[in-house]
Amino acid sequence: MKIKKIIITFVSAIAILFSTSVVSLAKVVGDKIILGAAISLTGKYSSNGVHTQNGYNMAVDRINSMGGVKVGGKTYMFDIIYYDDESNPKRAAQLAERLISQDGVEFMLGPYSSGLTKAIAPVTEKYGVPMVEANGASRSLFTKGYKYLFAVLAPANLYLDVAIRTAVELNGGKGVRIAQAFEQDAFSQDVRLGILDAAKETGSKIIIDDKLPKELNDMAATLAKVKATKPDVLVVSGHTKGALTAIRQIAEMKVDVPMLAMTHCDAAKLSKQHGANSQYALCASQWHKTLTYKDDFFTDGMTYDADFTKEFGYAPPYQAAESSAALLVFKDAFERAGSFDQKKVRDALAATNMQTFYGNIKFAEGGQNVDKPMVLFQVMCDDAGKCENKVVAPLKWASAELIHPIPKWSDR
Repeated sequence: MKIKKIIITFVSAIAILFSTSVVSLAKVVGDKIILGAAISLTGKYSSNGVHTQNGYNMAVDRINSMGGVKVGGKTYMFDIIYYDDESNPKRAAQLAERLISQDGVEFMLGPYSSGLTKAIAPVTEKYGVPMVEANGASRSLFTKGYKYLFAVLAPANLYLDVAIRTAVELNGGKGVRIAQAFEQDAFSQDVRLGILDAAKETGSKIIIDDKLPKELNDMAATLAKVKATKPDVLVVSGHTKGALTAIRQIAEMKVDVPMLAMTHCDAAKLSKQHGANSQYALCASQWHKTLTYKDDFFTDGMTYDADFTKEFGYAPPYQAAESSAALLVFKDAFERAGSFDQKKVRDALAATNMQTFYGNIKFAEGGQNVDKPMVLFQVMCDDAGKCENKVVAPLKWASAELIHPIPKWSDR
């Protein structure tokens, strides 16, 4: 969705609010259900922030065009007020306060990233504002006792768990040697904890446990250790920029490792940026277009992929898909609640049990989705250099056979 449209949406919503004598009625103005969202349009998370916004807008347009939301015998349309949180947690919290206290928003969509979601959640909880979020996976979000936070995605500690277990399975059930490098944000640190748990449970050993630099622009020191110690698996979590840096420097330094597993490499569009150098990378994903989940709005993953690509000019990463799913959850909850009373909507959200094109959604008491596993896809390129992402794990959903070990650079 172009910035021009965002501004128009925001301005029109504000105009409606000022024309209404009671600002607290901003949750529903006329036939509009107005949601609030602070997302990263600038700063280090801006690329995924745009994916998040595009996913939200895709679902709003689809739901509105297919009859909107039916509550109390009336039909309503979704609209969203957006603010740019600048990838800054303090700013995100301020904007959440503004959306609720000044703009009168009573239902929120989440920001991008666990860190920003952790900044906003105390605000929405304080005001009793239900928030459906799609991009905050840190497991610490779900241990605070929040009653108004609901996340459609699997928690962060499960992102790369399947990579370690797959490596152990390929090693005849014996533990493997793991090198890992993580950003120091809440999400990546929870991914790290998941790897530590998987290592302990499988008898594997962590031989490198490094921090990525704050700007995510150099991991040469870690890669030098990898070349020297020859681990079985290298795990990297640094959002989009970290994934791009990893592939660039692994290729430059000709680092050989049997398995490379990362987060966010679909959002990074590795093959577009780095071509065949990205081949064989394993990418943890909340969603892939080939999975067979279905719903009445986007049909299935392949249809969503085609529709999104037509609308925005690029294939949707999972950040966009899960963001669209958040709107489907809100629609379902509003209609089951039959009301815009926040407590009733909260209770309806807590009772969610549905399937979307993105996956099954059912919330545990802490607000996390407990009904949708992660998948791993592998970047695979043909002789002409055309690359595709193909699901290789879990095996029951695999659309291709995992290539393991990764061929050495000297043999490519």
